[in-house]
Amino acid sequence: MDIKLICQKARAAARPLAQATTQEKNAALQRVADALDARRDEILAANAEDLSAARADGLNPAMLDRLMLNEARLDGIIADLRSVTGLPDPVGEVFEEQTLPTGLKLRKQRVPLGVLAVIYEARPNVTVDVAGLALKSGNCAVLRGGSETIRSNRALASAIRSGLEGTAIPADAIQLIGDTDRQLVYDLLQMDDLIDMVIPRGGAGLHEFCRKNSRIPVITGGIGICHLFVDETADLEQSIEVIRNAKIQRPTVCNALDTALVHQKVAEPFLAALVERLSADGVTFRAEPRAYDCLNGRFSEFVQPAGPDDFDTEWLSLVLGLKVVDGLEEAVEHISAHSTGHSDGILTGSADNAARFVAVVDSAAVYVNASTRFTDGGQFGLGAEVAISTQRLHARGPMGLRELTTYKWIVEGDYHVRG
Repeated sequence: MDIKLICQKARAAARPLAQATTQEKNAALQRVADALDARRDEILAANAEDLSAARADGLNPAMLDRLMLNEARLDGIIADLRSVTGLPDPVGEVFEEQTLPTGLKLRKQRVPLGVLAVIYEARPNVTVDVAGLALKSGNCAVLRGGSETIRSNRALASAIRSGLEGTAIPADAIQLIGDTDRQLVYDLLQMDDLIDMVIPRGGAGLHEFCRKNSRIPVITGGIGICHLFVDETADLEQSIEVIRNAKIQRPTVCNALDTALVHQKVAEPFLAALVERLSADGVTFRAEPRAYDCLNGRFSEFVQPAGPDDFDTEWLSLVLGLKVVDGLEEAVEHISAHSTGHSDGILTGSADNAARFVAVVDSAAVYVNASTRFTDGGQFGLGAEVAISTQRLHARGPMGLRELTTYKWIVEGDYHVRG
C-alpha cells in the first residue's frame, strides 16, 4: 500500500474542502449518513466477521464490547453524524477584533488544520465520528484503525466515500489505510510534508510509539486513570451514587472511575457502604492496606489487597481501587503520582476544599461533586469529539469542531506602511 499516495490524495482534497460552505458540508454529511443507512447490512456483516475473528484470537470482553456493532449502535452512529450538521461551523469564525492606534484593523479568523491522521484501535464508530467532525471542520482525514476492526472499517469507509460522491466535498477527503501492516503506521508518521496533525486513540503503547516516532505534531490523550476523592465533609450517601455512576455506567471507557480516595475520618462507614452497594453490581475491589483494614475482613469475596501496579492501571472493567488518605493533600499527592491527567474530582461539602482541589489538580477535566463520566464532547455541549486530549498544547479535554481548527491573523489597512 502506497502511504505517500494516500496522503497526497488527502492533501489535494484539502483546498476545495476548506472552501466549502457550511451548507455544502452539511449536505454532504447528510448524504454520507444516507449511504451508511443504505449499506447497513454490508457494514453489520463485516463487523460480525471482525467479532468472530476477535473471539477466536482471544480478545478480552472490554475490547469485544468496543468492537461490536449492532442495529442500535449503528443507528446511534448515523444519528450522531446527522447531528453534526446542526452544530455551529467554526470555520471562518472571527474573534479578538481590534483597531490599533496606527489605524490597522486586526482580527483572528478560524481555519481548518488541514489533513489529520487518526490512528485508533477497536472502535469502528471512530471511523464515522472522525470523518464527520473532520469534514464539518474543513479537514481531510487519513484513518488507520486496528487490525481487529479492518473489515468493519473498510465497509464504513467505503460507504462514507460513496456518500461524498457528487457533493461539493471530494471523496478523497477521507482516506482509510485498509492494510494491517504495522510498518504503515511508522510510514504515516513520517509524512510531515502532507499531514498536519496526528491523533492517536488507543492504549499507552500506541501513544508512546507515536510520540517517539512521529515527525508530525501529535495530540495525545484518551487514556484515563481517573480518581474521585471523598473528603470528610461530603454527603456520603450521594457520594456512593456518584462513584457508582462513574464506575459502572460504562466501565470500558476512558472516563470511567478507577480509584476512590476516602478521607480517614469517614473511611470505615463509607467503605463498607460503598463495597456493599457496588458489589451488587458485580464490582470487585483492590484495597490498599488502610482501606483493607477498614473493612475488617468483610466482603472478602469482592475485596483483595492492592498489588504494586494496581493504582497505575486503567481497569476498563468492573474493578475499583480503594485508598484511605489523611486529607486533601495526600489525595492530591496520590492523584499527581498516578493520574493520567484525564478526569479527577472531589466530593465535598466544603467550598474551600473544592477551591483548593481545583487549584492544584492538573487534569484536563477537574470535577466538584460530579461523576467523571461527563468528560465527553456531547456532554460538554460540543456535539461530539474526535479525541480527549490530556496534554496542554493546542487543545485540552474533549476535542470538538473548534479544537480541530487553528486561526490566522487578518490585517486590514489603508495602504499602510511601517515607519
